Amino acid sequence: MNATSERDVFFSFFMFTADLRPHDSGYAQTLIKHLKALTDMGYDGFDVHIASQPTTVDHKLEVDSYIGLKKAFDQAGLREAKFTTNVGTTRTFDLTSPYEEQRRQALSYLKSRVDITRVLGGDSIMSGPFLYPYGVFPVTDANEPIWSDALQDWMKSRYHAARSVFEDLSEYAAAREVKLAIEPVKSWETPPPNMVSEALDFLESLEHTQGGVTIDTAQVVMESQGPSIFKKNVARAAQQNRLHYVHISAPDRGAVKDSWIPWDIVLNEIEPVYDGPYLIEVFNAIPPFDSSMRMARRRFWRPGEDDPVPGGDSAYDVARAALEELRSHTTSSRKGSE
Repeated sequence: MNATSERDVFFSFFMFTADLRPHDSGYAQTLIKHLKALTDMGYDGFDVHIASQPTTVDHKLEVDSYIGLKKAFDQAGLREAKFTTNVGTTRTFDLTSPYEEQRRQALSYLKSRVDITRVLGGDSIMSGPFLYPYGVFPVTDANEPIWSDALQDWMKSRYHAARSVFEDLSEYAAAREVKLAIEPVKSWETPPPNMVSEALDFLESLEHTQGGVTIDTAQVVMESQGPSIFKKNVARAAQQNRLHYVHISAPDRGAVKDSWIPWDIVLNEIEPVYDGPYLIEVFNAIPPFDSSMRMARRRFWRPGEDDPVPGGDSAYDVARAALEELRSHTTSSRKGSE
């Protein structure tokens, strides 16, 4: 932890990429330059997305490729850098599938992601929408979309199907000291769980207590049941030791500085009960986010990857300003509680 902050602050590599390309030694050098620049700013760690590969790819080979990438980071002087991971399930790797074989495939896939998280970060956190497949909206046999009450009813059997598989995953992760943090994501991106309460309801139905939740400020602002429910959910997660990760992200997924983040309620509720890192998460206007999230704003140009934009903010400018913004609010919160 750095000397000027009482809590670790991580930065999301969604600013730069959605795929670390662990087999690409040339791209590893680009990643290393970004890691060093952000470490010099004062960031303690980083959240990286573990991209899904074609179903024919052996998961062991995937894990081995990340072992090689971590060695490259270590050899570059980044041995002390901390890492968490962002993981999502897919239409093929679906824990909630009604088909047992597909659930087994999903379990194997997610176990490999736990292994990758362990390789990169050691005692770390695997976060993301890895309960129900991200962005896979169900339809009827007539190809009609399922929404509202019908969607909530449809999800019940999916949650039930996932229970035993998720318990196996939880046991596997616990043995490797990796925390599982389901991230509820807003409904225009993906089906449930969209609310923190929905993720907690699922976790409370399990026998294993390893699983937890991620609270993301952008998701809370764009899709939640209001401040009073937010407070209850934070308290509920904290009491069960399930508040595993907190993402600080603007509602438009852009710059954190001077954004519509409800700092007072977020920090007043979270700061006293949470002992993990804060993740600053900015989605840059790069593939696949520019199209999947319908981004109209300009890209924050990435030093060493994009041509400089005169008068435009670079990825490093946005990262530096976000860190200063977060520290100013957390410092004020701590002083107010003294």
